[in-house]
Parts: sequence; structure tokens; C-alpha cells
Amino acid sequence: MRLLGGWRIEGELPNTRQAIIPVAPHTSNWDFFVGVFVMLALGLKLSFLGKHTIFRFPVNGLLRWLGGIPVDRRAAQGVVGQMVTEFSQRHELILALAPEGTRKKVTEWKKGFIHIAKAAQVPVVPVAMDFSRRVIDIRPPMLITGDIDAELARVKQAIAHAEGKNPQHAC
Repeated sequence: MRLLGGWRIEGELPNTRQAIIPVAPHTSNWDFFVGVFVMLALGLKLSFLGKHTIFRFPVNGLLRWLGGIPVDRRAAQGVVGQMVTEFSQRHELILALAPEGTRKKVTEWKKGFIHIAKAAQVPVVPVAMDFSRRVIDIRPPMLITGDIDAELARVKQAIAHAEGKNPQHAC
């Protein structure tokens, strides 16, 4: 599927009511805007985790309407447990997130999404945002059943080919 700006989508989202979609690499503020554009173009209703400090006037209402869930990363509030509960209570929840947790250079991805997927028994659908080819690459769904570190490596491998807008910030 072709989108504006020369972007195209390769692959398809599975027909499921619940999933976690890690989108990587996350190296720029542009990632959010490309992601929202893709979400709207496909008519998707996604939820996403965002740093609590961006959920303020004048964009708070818009971010929540788009599916935003604020997270305070400074406090240990049990985000994994809260999201597992959300999945158990909602008939439909597709959670898109940046596994790096930031646009800045990091050495490792956050493991919370793998813990959530395993505990909630929902598939992980890796999505690569490849700025070098202007492709949103939707990879096949994965069920998380094994060792957390091995499963994280499997997800990372599925989207390792993608280059972010600022490749020097990629993990």
C-alpha cells in the first residue's frame, strides 16, 4: 500500500483484537507523526504509551483521542502489571510502543513489552519504520512463550534491517 510522502506499507496486521506492536527504530520525533499518519490511513484504533510530560495543554486531549496512555518513567508504578490488567479487561487493545523507550541512543531495549505480552498472552507484531526505504514493514506475529531475553532478541532480529531517521541513535 502506498501512502503520501513516498511511504509504503509492506506486510499486513493480523486480524486480532489484542496485540502489542513494537515499532523501531525510534530515533526522531518524526516517528510519532509517521506512525499517526499510518494509523489514520489504515483506519486503525491503536493505543500507545507516552512520556507523561507530553500529556499537557494544548495537546493532552488530542494525544488521548489518538489512544495515548501517559506513563511516568521516573516512578516504579507497575506499568507491566497495569497493562496486563488492561489487556484482561478490554476486549480490544492494540498497544503500539517504542521498545527503546526514548529517541536518544540506548544500549538495550526496554523489556516491559515482552513481559506484558507473555503475561497477557497476546501476540507481538514487530513493525520496522525504515526511513532509508520509506517503508513501514509489518512482520508476522510472534507468541512470547520462552525466556524473556531470547524472546526480545527474536523480536529485535525481525526488524533489525530498518534504519531510523537518525541512524546514529539506533540501538
